[in-house]
Amino acid sequence: MRKVLRSKIVTWAGLLLIVAGCAEVPITGRRQLSLVPESLVTSMSLEQYNQFLAESKLSADVQATAMVRNVGNRIVQAIDQFYRERGEANPVADYKWEFNLIADKTVNAWAMPGGKVVFYEGIIPVAQNEAGIATVMGHEIAHVVAGHGSERMSQALLVQMGGMALSTALSQRPEATQQLFMTAYGLGGQIGVLLPYSRLHENEADRLGMIFMAMAGYHPQEAASFWQRMSAVKGAGAQPPEFLSTHPADATRIRNLQELIPEAMEYYRPAGGQKQAPSAAQTILPPAIK
Repeated sequence: MRKVLRSKIVTWAGLLLIVAGCAEVPITGRRQLSLVPESLVTSMSLEQYNQFLAESKLSADVQATAMVRNVGNRIVQAIDQFYRERGEANPVADYKWEFNLIADKTVNAWAMPGGKVVFYEGIIPVAQNEAGIATVMGHEIAHVVAGHGSERMSQALLVQMGGMALSTALSQRPEATQQLFMTAYGLGGQIGVLLPYSRLHENEADRLGMIFMAMAGYHPQEAASFWQRMSAVKGAGAQPPEFLSTHPADATRIRNLQELIPEAMEYYRPAGGQKQAPSAAQTILPPAIK
């Protein structure tokens, strides 16, 4: 009897937490669980990010680094414009954005709350140009804007710690909470090693990412082209790129992206700010990092 009563109490407590801690994903309107304070998550992210930088080597490729940072800043400006046009508060307006290229041949990229974004040299040849970088940049930043990491951590707090507040979990179970954070934000035992997001989160990040890149002046069609190149890298017989291994089936993703192009084109603004067809190719990067 006591066990049944306790189970019911936990269940009702969980339902109350869900009702009290809901947020909404932009564009999709999906309601999501949100029990994690933004300030705490940002603080934890900065700590992990600084540790990563201390253990990593920045790229010496000046051109590629400049391009990553240029694209990143354009995406951030597009997000701000996106929320201004909707008359809504930008949830990442106070982030201190930072974009770094790491001297590592791994095909990988990731973004963390607080605005810390990392690309690896290995993904640059696949991206090929600014639009390819924008595809990856928009997608990874979209995970942050949509609060996917916070949602996963909230779910983990509810399931694994009975809805315990994050501050309480940090003080009473610091190691377990740290692991929840690493998993929730796509980080494995080694910082910067991506873990899979759910198919739902990936689809949302693709959709938002395409809109952000379109508003930043990059043609949405380039998103499908990028993933076709990623699929070719995987099909070459080599071990699947780390970035690709954490995402849905190539053919499915490419088909979904192509279906999203008409919606993204409604937001497309080439350089100059006017909605029109693209008039010039994006800057092309060298075929390989030296």
